[in-house]
Amino acid sequence: MAAETINSAPDAAGLAAMISRAAEQSGDKNRGLPPVTKWNPPFCGDLDMEIRADGTWFYMGTPIGRAPLVRLFSTVLRKDEDGRTYLVTPVEKVGIRVVDAPFVAVEMQVGERNSAPLITFRTNVGDVVDVDVVHPLRFETVGEERQLKPYVLVRGRLEALVSRAMMYELVALGETVTIDGTEMFAVRSGGEVFPVMRADELERLSS
Repeated sequence: MAAETINSAPDAAGLAAMISRAAEQSGDKNRGLPPVTKWNPPFCGDLDMEIRADGTWFYMGTPIGRAPLVRLFSTVLRKDEDGRTYLVTPVEKVGIRVVDAPFVAVEMQVGERNSAPLITFRTNVGDVVDVDVVHPLRFETVGEERQLKPYVLVRGRLEALVSRAMMYELVALGETVTIDGTEMFAVRSGGEVFPVMRADELERLSS
């Protein structure tokens, strides 16, 4: 009988079952996220899995419609120093395609911590993160139209793209501050200041 491998899974449910069985081999019975950063399995090729820019997961060209399966796959994701994203178990590492970010921030709450502003995001796979020094925000401007795209670090090197609808809410929290002698438009959260862009560039885009 051929050895069971991730690449041999016939469908998303079969893949999930294989990953669950492989993760059990780690001997870690604690609940929570698997310790994927501690695993160092061999690379076993690429998997026909893609995470689209809107956060939809596809396996072998078919969207994965079951949220529990997507959640399981998300717990064994790891982005390595080579910039690629992998599904990782104690026995295998397989590459997958990510169009933009592996996660999407779908809900935002604004509150306080230690009397300072605190922004909290929930991702499409159920992660909840407070924006702070451990989970920083970063902003990119892309394309000829200089579209603003915010990202929040979820864990490891894995980020969530803040959805466009929430991006406007996020920017509405911004203020102009001086950073290293430059006037910057920035957002505060968790005792940190996260620059969005130069204040003069914001004025040009807004005019």
